[in-house]
Amino acid sequence: MTGGYTVGVIGAGAVGQTVAALLAVEPWCSRLLVASRTSEAARGLVTDLEDARQLTGGARAFTAVRADMGDADALVVCPRASFTNTATADVRMTGLAANGPVIAEWARTLTGYPGVVVMVTNPVDIFARYFADLCGARRVFGIGSATDTARYRLALAQHHRVPVDTVDGYVIGEHGDSAVICASSTTINGRPATVPLDLVTAELRDRPRRINAGIGRVRNGPSAAVVSALRKLLAVEDGTDVLSVNRGGVWLGIRLQITAGQPTVTPLNLNERETAQFIAARAKLGAAYRTINREGATSCR
Repeated sequence: MTGGYTVGVIGAGAVGQTVAALLAVEPWCSRLLVASRTSEAARGLVTDLEDARQLTGGARAFTAVRADMGDADALVVCPRASFTNTATADVRMTGLAANGPVIAEWARTLTGYPGVVVMVTNPVDIFARYFADLCGARRVFGIGSATDTARYRLALAQHHRVPVDTVDGYVIGEHGDSAVICASSTTINGRPATVPLDLVTAELRDRPRRINAGIGRVRNGPSAAVVSALRKLLAVEDGTDVLSVNRGGVWLGIRLQITAGQPTVTPLNLNERETAQFIAARAKLGAAYRTINREGATSCR
């Protein structure tokens, strides 16, 4: 199937607005359902999308209540609670306490949801797991490592002054300070690449800060990662992606080959340092998850 999908967008903030605008012009997306913390925000976004549709065509958008979202083929979960983030380290993890109740409320509303769920809200790896546990959905994916991988390839291409499409390399594990740069398996034009780890690590850390300082919030990169993931997970196209999925009970960014909508883990060859970092990221995410109040949670595994 290459058309006629309905996608629910939960959250009408910076990312929700951008995701909806991108999806509205995807030929395979025919309907958008928009829900947000306030009905005014959802109506405002839908009205804006209606105006755009008169000029560019594309998907029809509708405001939605929680019960409507169960009819969507896929959900993009990107709500954000109102809080001020003043952290200088583990910035994405700061949203755990504030955003947790919001994610929990949506997950419990959508118990047994059968479609694809793409989690965007940070900390994305933990909330992908949290949503799956509370909802019972079996196809829940986080998009953090996809964004990190895109940034890594761009940084390396700029360093070596080569086209970015000649770089094949991945960032896995946590979408955060414990991200694992897979330098040992990175290639440029099919040949092993020299990776200045200090430089690319700094760029992965500083890039979102520059975006936030300039426009207030990162939005376009994660939104494009959502659309790229949905194309594959809804079987519009086949390809490789780096998404957060369940690996032994902990959600981490992993390379996936997605064919006819079905993901298969394609492990990377990690060196000793990268293996240790991956194990540490797994332990960190597991420990952070245990801090969430899981009363009433039911594991789907």
